[in-house]
Amino acid sequence: MCSSDELNISLKIMRVRGEVMVAACDREILGKYFEEGEFHIEVKKDFYHEVFVSRETFVNALKTATIANLVGERVVNIAIEEGFVDEENVLRIQGIPYAQMVKLFV
Repeated sequence: MCSSDELNISLKIMRVRGEVMVAACDREILGKYFEEGEFHIEVKKDFYHEVFVSRETFVNALKTATIANLVGERVVNIAIEEGFVDEENVLRIQGIPYAQMVKLFV
């Protein structure tokens, strides 16, 4: 796992209709396209990148998020470790983990 000083996570925070959406990916897959069977994902810079951040900053962003879209070993593993994502709900496309998170308030 990366130390908190390494800026290996690409992060973008968006506010959409009262929601706080976090889009994050591993730095090294930013701008790449993955396809396997009926699934595909394009890790677009305009959606997944605003700034490169540390693990600590990423976790803090997830704490404020109501929706998250996560791609890559690093970001998905952190989200699992921190309890934001259940490992059983992670998709893999060409071996790359992909997860979404939604917080529901009842």
